[in-house]
Amino acid sequence: MTTAKPIIFDGHNDVLSKIFSEGGLARAASFLEGREGAIDLKKAEVGGFGGGFFAVYVPSKFDLEFSYQEMEKASYSLPLPEPIEWSEAVAVVASQVTILRELERLGCLTICHSVSDIRSAFEDERIAAIFHIEGAEAIDPDLHMLEVLHSAGLRSIGPVWSRPTIFGEGVPFSFPSSPNIGSGLTELGIALVKRCNELNIMIDLSHLNEAGFWDVARHSNAPLVATHSNAHSITQHSRNLTDKQLRAIADSDGMVGLNFATAFLREDGKMLADVSLSQMLKHLDYLLEILGEDRVGLGSDYDGAVMPEKLTDLSGLPNLRRAMKQHGYDEKIIKKICHENWLRVLQKTWGC
Repeated sequence: MTTAKPIIFDGHNDVLSKIFSEGGLARAASFLEGREGAIDLKKAEVGGFGGGFFAVYVPSKFDLEFSYQEMEKASYSLPLPEPIEWSEAVAVVASQVTILRELERLGCLTICHSVSDIRSAFEDERIAAIFHIEGAEAIDPDLHMLEVLHSAGLRSIGPVWSRPTIFGEGVPFSFPSSPNIGSGLTELGIALVKRCNELNIMIDLSHLNEAGFWDVARHSNAPLVATHSNAHSITQHSRNLTDKQLRAIADSDGMVGLNFATAFLREDGKMLADVSLSQMLKHLDYLLEILGEDRVGLGSDYDGAVMPEKLTDLSGLPNLRRAMKQHGYDEKIIKKICHENWLRVLQKTWGC
């Protein structure tokens, strides 16, 4: 196992949807053998990746290359993708959950339902995986599928990705832009939040618009968590969080995971890879200042976005640890950012 310490537990990755797009279940073994993407077992060993939130995501039908080209401009506002039909979403979610379970069967990871499960996976030198859904299109209005997915291990959910669902609206990819775009949660969205509270399913705020954020803050009794978002005061992207939102997260004793996606880090909002680690530390400093040292972690978005040149995949994670140390963070704070803060907020949310 890796000697890269402390172990990094990450707030968000998209490896399941990538493997799904690369060929589905037949390609699951590539995680073990080595794949071209950001995450696999070999890269995890080099980087000291202890696990994190493995997102199940239903892709929209859009031209990703065109979107990235638009996001290289000085300003942009990509239209929200069309909603996804429930029947289509259920089929994709089932396929990606099957990939996650196959990765566990192959010995690549352990699907965790509690913080004690995560700690045990660390001790056993296995990747600890949280089953997370990014965008609740597969959940029906009666929330029956939520119960089914919870039984299958679901422990974290984002009610929306950046497109509307029956539960609420997401933010478009826009720069410069406020996250205050569109309406908040629907009545179904409020019901979803309350049932997730009852089931101790964590609610992820990262793609919600600002109205939806405040609706969750009003109706949820759990800590407010954004698994992969940055500071809007530094990078004025619609996907980033305002100071007022950050203070609300702090007041709830919640958590923010620093997103590595370059458009949310760069002050010009461009999705370009030439981003220094010092720019990431600028966001970390800002988040720590408002949230405090117990409420900041990492939420990479690996396999889902353009990454900084020194962090293109998991094997680059030692560069980030080294940069934090050189920046003046002590070992205690680095360990909190790397994994302890995630375990703290999950313990508080899950109760186990």
